[in-house]
Amino acid sequence: MTMHQSFAELADPSRGVERAALLRREMKTFGLDGLIVPRADEYQSEYAARHVERLAWLTGFTGSAGNALVLPDRAVIVVDGRYTVQVREQVDEKVFEPIRLAEQSLEDWISLNVPAGVVIGYDPWLHTVDGVKKLKAAVDKAGATLKPTPENLLDRIRDIPAPVVNPVYLHDEAYAGESAAGKLARVEEALTKDRCDALVIVDPHALMWVFNLRGSDISKTPLAMGHAVLRKGAKARIFLDYAPVPDDVRQALAPYAEFLPRQALLSTVEALGRDGLTVRFDAAFAVSALVELVNRSGGTADVGADPISLMKACKNAVEIEGARRAHRRDGIAMIRFLAWLDREAPSGLLTEIATVEALEKFRFADDTIRAISFASIAGAGPNSALPHYRVTERSNRALALNDIFLMDSGGQYPEGTTDITRTVIVGEATADMKRKFTLVLKGMIALATAVFPEETTGAQIDAFARQFLWRNGVDFDHGTGHGIGSYLSVHEGPQRIARTGHVPLKPGMIVSDEPGYYRAGAWGIRIENLLLVEPRAIPGAEGVYYGFETLSFTPIDQRLIERELLTADERAWLDAYHARTFELFADKLDGDDREWLSAATRPIV
Repeated sequence: MTMHQSFAELADPSRGVERAALLRREMKTFGLDGLIVPRADEYQSEYAARHVERLAWLTGFTGSAGNALVLPDRAVIVVDGRYTVQVREQVDEKVFEPIRLAEQSLEDWISLNVPAGVVIGYDPWLHTVDGVKKLKAAVDKAGATLKPTPENLLDRIRDIPAPVVNPVYLHDEAYAGESAAGKLARVEEALTKDRCDALVIVDPHALMWVFNLRGSDISKTPLAMGHAVLRKGAKARIFLDYAPVPDDVRQALAPYAEFLPRQALLSTVEALGRDGLTVRFDAAFAVSALVELVNRSGGTADVGADPISLMKACKNAVEIEGARRAHRRDGIAMIRFLAWLDREAPSGLLTEIATVEALEKFRFADDTIRAISFASIAGAGPNSALPHYRVTERSNRALALNDIFLMDSGGQYPEGTTDITRTVIVGEATADMKRKFTLVLKGMIALATAVFPEETTGAQIDAFARQFLWRNGVDFDHGTGHGIGSYLSVHEGPQRIARTGHVPLKPGMIVSDEPGYYRAGAWGIRIENLLLVEPRAIPGAEGVYYGFETLSFTPIDQRLIERELLTADERAWLDAYHARTFELFADKLDGDDREWLSAATRPIV
């Protein structure tokens, strides 16, 4: 079977000295004393194509978020809490000094450390207009100057890998639940309400969703990278970067959209400005280059909320039912995998890579699956304490007796996208392992059973999942939950359950519920299910209230549970969850797998 993920070591810290020197030489050519190198691509993508992984090329760091600043005699790289350990393993700290975002942002570091009079460059295609404002404020405070570069300096000095080139294709309305024409009509109505004349789509997820398209420019996420311009009363214009457009796609969209060459994007956006239009950009994706082009051309760039973002997040009835079906398919694979793991792991012969290979085999036994939804996080022992760990041939670890093992993975099905994490014990758990696991489980249950009024944001309920950990003086350094796409990205906004989740939760949104605990160098725990926001009927309620439907059904390892820490209600929830899991999957399994499921879903005693 062809593997859908690689275990090659992508990080190369040994090249840091050489590449930083090359960049500094290039900076001098352009009259720059410094250059900001973000992880972002032209679309602010979390999962970027290999040919635009500029930060990784320069520093060796392969995480999905981060920023570097290179000065003549110093360089720093700023990452968030997910990557505190990873960044130190992947970069040459003699060249790039790691900075933890929670302690100091890049802007704070600039304002305190950059000498007055220096000129710092940035690529306006890689920074949002809001991001540039923050950088400029920091640079001004330092007495320095911020200057856009006419081209990307790293692309001038590196060998750029060829992009993946596969055709864009139609996403059937039987899965989408709404025609592209219907979606475009809703977008135009929203633009009229907001007194905007046009919308420039920078986020490829929005582009794919509104036109019912999918692609394969990005590994594991069905995107064709590109932009679109929606002008009221006119045909939409679509500009794809690489993906060829088959005739059936052109014909299907011909009544309301046309495909133009990528090179025509700038002239099209410039024309919006020349015509004096008010042009909406999504604040999360509004790259400075396009926003400034509209303003310079005489138009008004309105940077705010892209109406597509919220429409996409609130799944329709067809997408919701598709998500349920996708999770049933995925649940079979997960149960077979965990049953296999329980049989094989005690031998001591299994490695992290072997578990990833096995899970892929179980998932792809279902011939409807299109891809995995992200590179599996399979961590044994101390590797389980790295929230975004990616196993490589160098880091590959055997599952030792009495190790905790964590697997975070998902699949891309035409009906929907899945993401699930299970933590299990190989052998016997310590009392502390059980206690921390149970505290995490209590938080997961608290969030899954939460009831809240309309207009409640993810930030307001984030503490539901942390409260039991907090009472014991511990926490986890990542969000509790993220949005999920419908056969799109495994991480989708604008909703999220985190301190930074300020978008109200609405019916149809799908979010993850994944609290955790991580003891660096020892072991880590995370339990994750996906939840659907739905109306909650409460007799006598004064107002509208919502709750969650659980979509993921896979046994939770009871060997890691300290039963006495669970309340009667929590035990009842767990028993009901396991009973439903058995009911859904028992008839689809046989032999050892069915027997394992029966034991794994027994009432907690």
